[in-house]
Amino acid sequence: MDKELNWIDEEDDLNSSSEEISFTEYDISASPNDFNIKTLFDFIGSGVVKIPGFQRNYVWDIKRASRLIESIIIGIPIPQIFLYEEARNKFTVIDGQQRYMTIYYFMNKRFPRSEKRQELRMIFDKNKGIPEAILNNNEYFVDFNLVLPTTQPNQNNKFNKLNYSTLDEDDQTTFSLRTIRNIIIKQNSPDDEHSVVFEIFNRLNSGGVNLKPQEIRTSLFHSPFYDMLYRINLDRKWRQLTPSSTPDLNMKDIEIILRGFAMLVDGASYKPSMTKFLNRFSLKAKSFPEENIQYLENLFLTFSEKAFSEGSRIFHSKTGKFNISVFESIFVASCSSAFNSSTLNIADIDLEKVAILKDDSGFIDATQSNTAGERNVTYRLTRAKEMLN
Repeated sequence: MDKELNWIDEEDDLNSSSEEISFTEYDISASPNDFNIKTLFDFIGSGVVKIPGFQRNYVWDIKRASRLIESIIIGIPIPQIFLYEEARNKFTVIDGQQRYMTIYYFMNKRFPRSEKRQELRMIFDKNKGIPEAILNNNEYFVDFNLVLPTTQPNQNNKFNKLNYSTLDEDDQTTFSLRTIRNIIIKQNSPDDEHSVVFEIFNRLNSGGVNLKPQEIRTSLFHSPFYDMLYRINLDRKWRQLTPSSTPDLNMKDIEIILRGFAMLVDGASYKPSMTKFLNRFSLKAKSFPEENIQYLENLFLTFSEKAFSEGSRIFHSKTGKFNISVFESIFVASCSSAFNSSTLNIADIDLEKVAILKDDSGFIDATQSNTAGERNVTYRLTRAKEMLN
């Protein structure tokens, strides 16, 4: 059973505004196209449309997904989908991923298990879809039978418990031929590797309440470095050090790892807010060479193994909650020497010294209020290095 999902979040981080990204002048065209459901489904299988790595995980539950399918069948209008035209007959979904993937899963008659969704995202990216063997694997999926309870007593929803195959022939045809409007956006100029796609994605989603800061950050700054973060977030030992063995669908755990690396590499020059600091580091990480990314991955996995050997509660405060400030302090103190010498020679973590650090009054104060303030961040990192090394 998973440990209670219990993070200590810093208010400063959650409430600080994202760094402004300038929107330079672009020549953009946008054209509406009405595609039927069967065509949208075929687009994925053929590779015409892709769900990019910078998108969020699939987060809908089966009840919400079922309501979308029902709406399509009975003809309720569906919000439009935005596609970005990368090349002729090559499109990227920049808004509408949850709807698109719900259709994809329903027509495959399978619904993804919550604890497997981050892994499935990586499988999807690699294979441009979900291989048949994975779709049929009950460790990853359950049957997508519609869950449509009715509020009226003694009245059943005719579509409840049906799947794509068991819909009657007329309803299945109706579903397949329903259309959803797709707005196709094309960047005509400048020719700068389609940079506009990130800004459009950010602006389309900026008014929503569902996207978390790390999800917006991921959309703006996706890179091979971020692909590495997804990989190490699945590490078995790391998962046992966090509040849950299942990756967080809103990427809170990705943000925690990102923050550890940002403090290790650039912590000496930290300036508030934390959101802007992580944005700047994410932008910088887009240019990291592959060998640097591989080194950071190996460094984190080495650290995770040593931390795990000391027990799964090493990053938890005395109140029993996973404390992000405690994690980043121990991570930076443990890895700084190895990082500065470009080695993996991380010393064993002394649990007694960690306990003394957690009991230090100055350290406690710096983890409980104004946690993203420059003075407290600097104090925590310095104090951890003094006490742990």
